[in-house]
Amino acid sequence: MTSKQRAFLRSMANTMDTILYVGKDGIGANLIKQADDALEARELIKGCVQPECPLNAKEALQALCEELHAEPVQFIGRRFVMYRPSEKDPRIVLE
Repeated sequence: MTSKQRAFLRSMANTMDTILYVGKDGIGANLIKQADDALEARELIKGCVQPECPLNAKEALQALCEELHAEPVQFIGRRFVMYRPSEKDPRIVLE
């Protein structure tokens, strides 16, 4: 992913609501399924690491992206953004 593509995705994620929360249990099968469904439906999702989580945002983002074959877009503080094109109906077109 190029820096221009990443910047485009960051600008799109700027106004998005957080839909994925990593809690005290860390990254489990339930969270992975939830993230997979959200990526398929939306392609770009914003997540947040709760204060009691043993992982920080960078670690959570890397683990989720590795598990889901997604691209990390950014992480700031406790929030992170990741992208994966939809297999059935891609809506976000990267140049």
